[in-house]
Amino acid sequence: MTTLARILLILLLWAMETYGQSNLEFSGQASAFGNYSPDSELNMSLGARYIPQLEYKIPLDSLHALTFMVSVNIYGSTSFSPFYKNTVEGDFDPYRIWARYSGERYEIRLGLQKMDFGSATLLRPLQWFNQIDPRDPLGLTNGVYGALGRYYFPNNANIWIWGLYGNEKPRGYDAVGTYKKDVEVGGRFQYPVPKGELAISYHHRTADATNILNEPSLENIPEDRIGLDGKWDVTVGLWFETSYIHKHVDLGSLTNQTLITLGTDYTFGIGNGLNVVLEHMITSFNRESVKFSNNTNITAINISYPMGLSDNLSMLPYYDWEGNNFSFFLNYQHQFKKLTGYVMAYYNPDSQTVVQENELVNVAAGPGFRLMLVYNH
Repeated sequence: MTTLARILLILLLWAMETYGQSNLEFSGQASAFGNYSPDSELNMSLGARYIPQLEYKIPLDSLHALTFMVSVNIYGSTSFSPFYKNTVEGDFDPYRIWARYSGERYEIRLGLQKMDFGSATLLRPLQWFNQIDPRDPLGLTNGVYGALGRYYFPNNANIWIWGLYGNEKPRGYDAVGTYKKDVEVGGRFQYPVPKGELAISYHHRTADATNILNEPSLENIPEDRIGLDGKWDVTVGLWFETSYIHKHVDLGSLTNQTLITLGTDYTFGIGNGLNVVLEHMITSFNRESVKFSNNTNITAINISYPMGLSDNLSMLPYYDWEGNNFSFFLNYQHQFKKLTGYVMAYYNPDSQTVVQENELVNVAAGPGFRLMLVYNH
């Protein structure tokens, strides 16, 4: 736990002692799963996770409030092959720890938090600060340490400004990690246009390529990235999302990275409504700026059908055109009175470059079958 997280916890305890516990809310999510992947050495796995959340809100007046939120990720799992061998792992990690001061049209949030924006839903060039996997029904992701300010204009335009510190792991489609002893800064401006919205985003960080290129001199690499995205609702949903990343040190093909996604969605009037989301992403890694000579093309389709008030069936295939790699995910969801059940089947290639990987949700290569039960309170 970082020094910032400890300070926020102390402030939360002080606020509860000073203002009482009447505004305290406790919630959480418990989940358990079983997985079978016949191509893996340890082909069976069992696990459980609990994410309790404590939120405390102090109304300062009719328009302003101070809110504290603390959440931890408690998990454990075992992978095994019957009568052969097994592994066991588990931990207790901070999940969200932040304080927020909010007014009528603005908010300032400090601490370990989730940051997410952009127009795409499956293949996301602007996934700069999280690891959300579209296959994960729970949408789990680690947060980032930093400060975020947002202001909302009367015409629905909004501006974001952020500063991050102490985050070293790669996020989203990062080619390399971050030098955690330097501050990251950036911002985003989103503006409404007829039948949609447009946005521009910018971020600066110091990258760390030592783990990939094994060269100590590549620990401090200035990096700038800019993103553009837009979305419109015109009979069908249409959107685009782009990200250009430039490192100010020659890293060969990792010097410049370009990602472009085009997407559309439509709900067909079949039965209860068949929703189809289609996205295609082009990625390019080059020594020269904006030169598309080392490309990857990936197509993803999400098909979802509500079978009733309590049941939903969805299918999510990916295809990597250059690598000829195919990934498939099928999910049946049933809502019980207090629980949600998931029955999932999947196939992943040995190289899973077609899918955004998430360190919180491990999915093995090859075919597999997973059961999951979730309880929210």
